[in-house]
Amino acid sequence: MARLILASSSPRRRDILKQLVTSFEIISSNVDESVDKNLPPEEIVMNLAKRKASSVANNQQDAFIIGADTIVVFKNQILGKPADYDEAKQMLTTLSGNTHSVYTGTCIINGNDKRVFYEKADVTFWELTEEEIDRYIRTGEPLDKAGSYGIQGYGATLVKSIHGDFYAVVGLPIAKLYHTLKEMKFPFKKL
Repeated sequence: MARLILASSSPRRRDILKQLVTSFEIISSNVDESVDKNLPPEEIVMNLAKRKASSVANNQQDAFIIGADTIVVFKNQILGKPADYDEAKQMLTTLSGNTHSVYTGTCIINGNDKRVFYEKADVTFWELTEEEIDRYIRTGEPLDKAGSYGIQGYGATLVKSIHGDFYAVVGLPIAKLYHTLKEMKFPFKKL
């Protein structure tokens, strides 16, 4: 059985990958995530995904390594993870009633075979009241997420519509990941 390694400690990515395979390893990649913010968002996420997968692949020649990175972009500005409550409030206030884009880059490495791709989704928020924003931040959910929200949790109540891959917003585009692994001859178990 081929080994599959997720180069991420994200619980959301882990949960998504469990939908595809029952057994995989997690080896967190501790790479420098600084980027040239003048690059297009799709290049940023693909570069970071490649960096994460490559850092783990150096010591794991016999495995399929998956690296991923997600960013939120509004009006050409990247919204990362908020530093604190106030920054989360500012981001959510900015996103209220507006549409932003979420990009997730993915890199799969197996020996000399390296595949890199990205998915993009456009997410529109409802008009949010200050009370709704404060209540959401008090859940603690936004504090470790790009753009200050998690669509897979209570943050789903903020979202009016989504155009694109839902799983790209969560952090791992499962359909594209599956098809790419299949092209790379990953031996999925028969159901």
